[in-house]
Amino acid sequence: MWLSPGMGVKRWLVLFAVCTFAGALGFLHFTWTGPLHFTATRWILWLNRFIEPEVLPLYVVGVGLMALALGGAFWSIAMLNRSMLRGTGTAPGTAVVDLIYERRHLARGARVVTVGGGTGLSNLLMGLKVHTGNITAVVTVADDGGSSGRLRESLDMIAPGDLNDCYAALSDSPVLARLLLHRFGRGDGIEGHTFGNLMLATLSEEQGGLGAAMQDIHDVLRVRGQVFPATTQPTTLVAVLDDGREIRGESQLATSVGKARIREVRLDPPDLPALPAVLQAIKEAEMIVLGPGSLFTSIIPALLIPDIARAVCDSAAPLVYVASLMTEPGETTGLTLEDHVTAITAHLGRMPDCVLMNSEPVPQPVRERYAAEGASVLDLTGASRDLRGRVRSAALLQDGQARHDPAALAAALLNLIARARNAA
Repeated sequence: MWLSPGMGVKRWLVLFAVCTFAGALGFLHFTWTGPLHFTATRWILWLNRFIEPEVLPLYVVGVGLMALALGGAFWSIAMLNRSMLRGTGTAPGTAVVDLIYERRHLARGARVVTVGGGTGLSNLLMGLKVHTGNITAVVTVADDGGSSGRLRESLDMIAPGDLNDCYAALSDSPVLARLLLHRFGRGDGIEGHTFGNLMLATLSEEQGGLGAAMQDIHDVLRVRGQVFPATTQPTTLVAVLDDGREIRGESQLATSVGKARIREVRLDPPDLPALPAVLQAIKEAEMIVLGPGSLFTSIIPALLIPDIARAVCDSAAPLVYVASLMTEPGETTGLTLEDHVTAITAHLGRMPDCVLMNSEPVPQPVRERYAAEGASVLDLTGASRDLRGRVRSAALLQDGQARHDPAALAAALLNLIARARNAA
């Protein structure tokens, strides 16, 4: 594996061998033409007493000696590396070459920007991190319920919950991912909070906001890729319904909409800044992925940041919307796929170039269970010709459930990137 393409090892091994050979020639020249000529001659004559030139020519002995010396040099370098790795706390052995190979391979992966929040985005990140390390997740921070809502109210910070889920999804360490998602079931003041939320709250408090703590977070967690909040300032999601009512707070949408439909959503305050790193990632992206996730509470809120919306609209990268598998009770009840795409277009100012849909039928028992809660399968019923032309389908179900399979979803998106590269 050390000699696999892209490892950056073969070139240095070749250079080492060439330099060693050149050094041997230089030493031979010095020995044969300099003051050591007498010693070299005596050495050859001494060998000649024990070796019959007709059986084993002396030049063969020289070649063998050179091979032994070169092998010894490589062995000494390997032992030096082993000692250095032990000194830095890295266990030597096959894990090292696996780690280096993995990092080199991931560094050459596609540059993907994902936008959204919730479990849908974290599932996507778990699938993508196997193929590329050039991932930038732009996460909505308007949540005001649960642990995030309590921390927002107490510390006047952005909601950390969706950020924490994404950090756990991109973590290289299963142990760290488990710790980040651990929710305290007891304890005065910390019951209901996750460890990751408390850690992000601590860094936010120490640095005066999560924006200033981003580098510290990435250094501590050592995730594959980057995770950034859509904005670093607290904001409230406001939904305007078609009956004229306004609902403030993301946590209120599902229960307060009733039979009305959401006409539009906005942020309060509206003109919020985005991190420069987010805008740079969008500029350099090979693909921008919206979702999967809740339409009005995960995807669109991140696109309401003016600088992000402008950067996405100006980007030449394909804009892909990963369609939800089911509608969400209250939030998108009765909406078609066309309605979902229209809502994104209206709020963003750019229509997705591609809509990725699941082609695998949702099992009937799952349909019935969701129908009892007021949800239905999102399909192409009533879709326009333009939308049908943008749809790409793939089998995306996970174990027959109404959720996206991370590996299948990542493979489908990478296939779209490969097609875009070939078309270019």
